[in-house]
Amino acid sequence: MSTVRAVRIEEYGGPEVMRLVDVEVGEPGPGEVRIRHHAVGVNFIDVYHRTGLYKTPLPLVLGGEGAGVVEAVGEGVTHLKPGDRAAYASQTPGAYSEARRVAAKWVVRLPDELGFDTGAAMMLKGLTVQYLLKKTLPVAGLQAGDHVLFHAAAGGVGLIACQWAKALGLQLIGTAGSDEKCRLAIEHGATHAINYRSEDFVARVREITGGQGVKVVYDSIGKDTFERSLECLRPLGLMVSFGNASGAVPPFAIGTLAARGSLYLTRPTLFTHVATHESAQAMADDLFDAVRSGAVKIVIGHRYPLAEAAQAHQDLEARITTGAGVLVVS
Repeated sequence: MSTVRAVRIEEYGGPEVMRLVDVEVGEPGPGEVRIRHHAVGVNFIDVYHRTGLYKTPLPLVLGGEGAGVVEAVGEGVTHLKPGDRAAYASQTPGAYSEARRVAAKWVVRLPDELGFDTGAAMMLKGLTVQYLLKKTLPVAGLQAGDHVLFHAAAGGVGLIACQWAKALGLQLIGTAGSDEKCRLAIEHGATHAINYRSEDFVARVREITGGQGVKVVYDSIGKDTFERSLECLRPLGLMVSFGNASGAVPPFAIGTLAARGSLYLTRPTLFTHVATHESAQAMADDLFDAVRSGAVKIVIGHRYPLAEAAQAHQDLEARITTGAGVLVVS
């Protein structure tokens, strides 16, 4: 056993329940690797785990995204070896640490031209955008010129989506909570940006689309935007609820979908799409190609030492961050 520093919680609650402690990391078991982190991603799902919105056994080391160097591989692992630069998005928390064991199926080689901080900032967010824009599509698909609505467009996921949507020829309408964030979304490829604090985003979407509405809404906000997002869709449109930043979406009458034009609704998760190493690798290759081509640039807005993970959570929940946040481990 080797001892490493890690950010762990022993009860659900606010950022104050996060503690930097010593934990033991053993040898990887079958199908696992041990990775020494250089950087770790900070994501809203980490907040859900910390607060107990997503229940997980305690005590718990937070975090599901990181990049570093493979130290050891377990039985049956053939696509990685000690010394490989690697990055991952893991369904199992444990990334807020100097090193960890993780299922190898989620770990991919990190191209040499991409830094560890970029790898840590891009995997969960970039793979999320990949499955949203490439796999979670309205019934007639998306073609160049189509309008889509993307909430939180200046966040880590949003800025990747703005750029990738532009590369696909889509007209992305982004929402954000300040004029500065709206400008950031436009600078990264959004066709339009709406400050939801000062504008009625439903009215603006209708104006932008000539009254038709959008084919798809990608919504990671949840409770505060869900009902009004439905109003932005054209008939047969798709509502994609993939997060709960403002809280869980409350129960609603399913007949609402019929009344608004035979709408479709889905609540996808990344880890359905990366259930095997083959699918994770194919999606990661698509993401890496987009980044290496320059079509997508990974914006790291905030860097924190591992010991300041609680501050990273405070900033994220206060919605004062832009781009991705990373914890620098070494």
